Amino acid sequence: MAKAVKTIGVLTSGGDAPGMNAAIRAVVRTAIHEGLKVKGIMRGYAGLLQEEIVDMGSTSVSDIIHRGGTILYTARCMEFMTPEGQEQGAEICRKHGIDGIVVIGGDGSFRGAGKLAALGINTIGVPGTIDLDVACSDYTIGFDTSVNTAMVAIDKVRDTSTSHERCSIIEVMGRKAGYIALWCGFANGAEDVLLPERYDGDEQALINRIIDNRKRGKKHNIIINAEGIGHSASMARRIEAATGIETRATILGHMQRGGTPTCKDRVYASIMGAKAALLLAAGKSNRVIAYRHGEYMDLDIQEALNMKKDIPEDQYEIEKMLVR
Repeated sequence: MAKAVKTIGVLTSGGDAPGMNAAIRAVVRTAIHEGLKVKGIMRGYAGLLQEEIVDMGSTSVSDIIHRGGTILYTARCMEFMTPEGQEQGAEICRKHGIDGIVVIGGDGSFRGAGKLAALGINTIGVPGTIDLDVACSDYTIGFDTSVNTAMVAIDKVRDTSTSHERCSIIEVMGRKAGYIALWCGFANGAEDVLLPERYDGDEQALINRIIDNRKRGKKHNIIINAEGIGHSASMARRIEAATGIETRATILGHMQRGGTPTCKDRVYASIMGAKAALLLAAGKSNRVIAYRHGEYMDLDIQEALNMKKDIPEDQYEIEKMLVR
């Protein structure tokens, strides 16, 4: 029998992502529509353990859908990774009358949600990460905005790279997942894309391609380097020494996390947030909202965490064909 839920909490955890506010707004207003009370938990699991909990109403989420970041703030919490921290979190939920929680974040956040579910707190996860690295979902909140931010920045770097006839290494976010780098490789017409999932460390092959490109008359060379490979500045120095071509490194960094969410991130995040609240209203728990094969669905948290994800091989091969 579904567990009756009267009050739900919502938190954002891990790295922030544009569109999180749209999801928060949808959770709050959908829950209120279903007759539930809503509490905002500030600063993720860290705020839960510190009891940074506030009441939220419909007006609490007015005029936030267009804002980047998260109005609930976010933090990482090592304490919540321990059984003692998880027990404390569940007890604090009960103390504040919170029957269920919507957790907006990535895989690490979902693991915490699963622990709360096992301790009797209904939990629903919503995938929010700019890296697109949640295996169960083809879409994650923030990726679309982030990749568009990077694309525009790379276009600007290309302009000056062409003017100075130089090689530019542009580092984008993605420690373990190269989706931002891959998409920018397509969108920006890069000459090379280095992905954590595929790069073999053969820097000499990279240098040879740069030399060949210059012989063929190319006046610039754009290399998109994922954060997980890194070392862009030292790579630039080595390439310049080997080729004699002026080479600069640009690290886009946290600008990719900020900014006004795109229409896609606002709409998809809103739908996911609403569906999460509806699941809690129905007494469901230990589920993750996912977007797969063009449809929204929910999956068991552990099932979702057990899934694996890799760069689509056909996309990678096409990208390689197009870089010339």
